[in-house]
Amino acid sequence: MRIHFTGIAGAGMAAVAVMMRQAGHVVSGSDVDVFPPMSTYVAGLGFPVFDGFAAEQLPADLDLLVLGASAKLGGEDNAEVAAARARGVRVTSFPELVGEQTVGRPTTVVAGSFGKSTCSGLMAHVLRSAGRDPGWLVGAIAPDLPDTGHWGTSPEVVLEGDEYIVGPADRRSKFVLYHPRDVLLTSLTHDHVNVFPNFADYEAPFRALLRLVPADGLCVLRDRPQIRRVADETVARTIWYDTVPCDGWWSDDAQFGETSAFTLHGPGDRRVRLATRLLGAHNIENIVGVAAYLLERGLVDEAGLARGVASFSGIRRRLDRLAPASTIPLIEGFGSSYEKARSAIDAMRLHYPQRRLVVVFEPHTFSWRSRDALAWYDTVFEGVDALLLVPPPGHGAASHNQASLDEIEARIAASGVKALTVATAAEAAQALSDLSGDEALLMLSSGPLLGLPETLPALFEARYG
Repeated sequence: MRIHFTGIAGAGMAAVAVMMRQAGHVVSGSDVDVFPPMSTYVAGLGFPVFDGFAAEQLPADLDLLVLGASAKLGGEDNAEVAAARARGVRVTSFPELVGEQTVGRPTTVVAGSFGKSTCSGLMAHVLRSAGRDPGWLVGAIAPDLPDTGHWGTSPEVVLEGDEYIVGPADRRSKFVLYHPRDVLLTSLTHDHVNVFPNFADYEAPFRALLRLVPADGLCVLRDRPQIRRVADETVARTIWYDTVPCDGWWSDDAQFGETSAFTLHGPGDRRVRLATRLLGAHNIENIVGVAAYLLERGLVDEAGLARGVASFSGIRRRLDRLAPASTIPLIEGFGSSYEKARSAIDAMRLHYPQRRLVVVFEPHTFSWRSRDALAWYDTVFEGVDALLLVPPPGHGAASHNQASLDEIEARIAASGVKALTVATAAEAAQALSDLSGDEALLMLSSGPLLGLPETLPALFEARYG
């Protein structure tokens, strides 16, 4: 087929485009207002990628148009979508395409409110380092993988499964389209309040996902009360994991540093010592879940697991160490939800306990910008010594209960955290120009963050190197 991806710079869209090209299809794409790291990534994919949307960019012999879900794409009003429909070309979504193309292959869906990208990237990396060639779809850039998507020659496919809806006209969660044989479920905490107003609404698609796992499948589940409540939805074999002793796989004796280490315990008194370069206690959780799945399925042995975990350098924007020559640690995290932001802040406090913690935060997702989630600001910045707040964007504001900058500032102030709002990169750089040297800086956003992840490393290395 000849396939065009409208919204190619979406993390899932780019991954699926690469998968389809490797599967033998001819691929092109387009997007607008793209920022690093995805802008740099899609520019190097090796197939035509257009800036902006126009009917004339569609190939004459187009078979399929895949439309991303971002509000900035314009949906059915997009010029490329309108032209494709006028020509009788089918328009679909990337989750539908993935589900259709992977029928017959054993798929492992990695799902959860947080930890999905790290776990799916780690699983693919460990399998690859053990000599297998799985397919994968990872919704973020993993430097140890050649691409975010891969078709693979081994039967298994690792799919990062998103609970978010397919699009405005299709309210199904993306992951229910992936016909899972197995599921790794990392977490279940209320998120995406713009489409799941209460926890029962949010929980429902996870129940549906577990119902899809067949009797010969495997569910590896984080041992948490909210996950136990949905576990009876599956007829598959269930394995539990945790970072404290449980009836399954668990970790102890964790020692944190630039390289952290811990002992993995499993059924039959199995013990494996593992080391990792990933920051934070939450990444120990992620590794335990992936390890439990791979060892239970017999996809790697213990030595291969240990090598793969030790050599995994993580996911871009998930506690990346930037500016290595700077004496002030400069770390980029992914702050798309309360739990992700809190995990990143807790990791900084764990690894840099003697340093003042400075956070630069952009409320980019619909959830952070929603009045319905303003309570997140009451506690999310606990332990932060100084906060720079970037104003929220306005795209898609009409589709949800958008909070104003004034409301966000007031909620943060009421929490007892002193925040300085910075609207430009120059203002942020000026605010960070006179640090004393005993700080650690964490950047948190799922958006462009004024371009600071690209500009601050050189500034820090010049000023604090």
